[in-house]
Amino acid sequence: MDYQPKILVISQREAPQFAMLADVPHVLTYDTAAAVAAMRKAEVILQWSGTRDMLREAFAGCPALRWIHSRYAGVDSYLFPELVNSNVVLTNARGVYSPSLGEFVLAAILYFAKDIPRLRRDQEAGRWAPFEMEMIEGQTVGIVGYGDIGRAVASRAHSVGMRIFATKRHPPAQPDPLVERYFHPDELHAMLAECDYVVVAAPLTPETRHMISEAEFAVMKTSAVLINVGRGPVVDTAALVRALSRKQIKGAGLDVVDPEPLPAGHALYGMENVLLSPHSADQIAGWKDDAMRFFLEQYARFTKDEPLLNVVDKRLGY
Repeated sequence: MDYQPKILVISQREAPQFAMLADVPHVLTYDTAAAVAAMRKAEVILQWSGTRDMLREAFAGCPALRWIHSRYAGVDSYLFPELVNSNVVLTNARGVYSPSLGEFVLAAILYFAKDIPRLRRDQEAGRWAPFEMEMIEGQTVGIVGYGDIGRAVASRAHSVGMRIFATKRHPPAQPDPLVERYFHPDELHAMLAECDYVVVAAPLTPETRHMISEAEFAVMKTSAVLINVGRGPVVDTAALVRALSRKQIKGAGLDVVDPEPLPAGHALYGMENVLLSPHSADQIAGWKDDAMRFFLEQYARFTKDEPLLNVVDKRLGY
């Protein structure tokens, strides 16, 4: 690389992956106030694990800034007005974590279909009690928000013979062989009513906050399972707890919740019809290395003035 713009890396702590930046000009900062001089020349910010306030302070102190990359796929917490209204390009890690999230969804589907909790209870009690298990082949998965994560879910569910419905504001011109039917977001209730499993994979925006709430649970099958691998606040937690308590739906598999972390004593901890992951479904071996490798691939594009991947529409929030 002949042209190597300086990178400001914002993080709350040291990380082994920073060694992967050895061949590019960068400055690490754990305290933006102490990095003012370095920020003056930075054209790139890598938002590794910095807070919103740290990013906002760095943004204000980087007059040469052209591009911000987020290690995470979700960027809702970073969209402060100054950034949204600027010409600075924002990219995210969309796609880096999708395969592992797709696997978690499949695991959650099988967890409920095969009644794994019952198997464990009977095993621990030394009880031999045969029962009929459920086949997932032929059942319907409805994906709320059909982006990269949604397609990873669809490919795995489709491979075991499940039918795929999905919400998408603008269906692709070329049909996706995985999706049997698309629904416009305005048709969400119609889709929910037909689904055995509802997978939430939508980004968090003002429009999607509490997209799944009382009215949505009311139209779902009592045998349906909700699985959230998108953003916690897309699902109304209080409404979910009520729906689960009343057996309005069969269960929930949750990798993300609202709030995070769940406070001690929260109702979701004690519910037998809930599979709860502490936002760990995408934390597979080497996941942070993968995130850094993706950033370095993006950086190589940036130095060559090639189009960056995963450019976020800052006004839409994804």
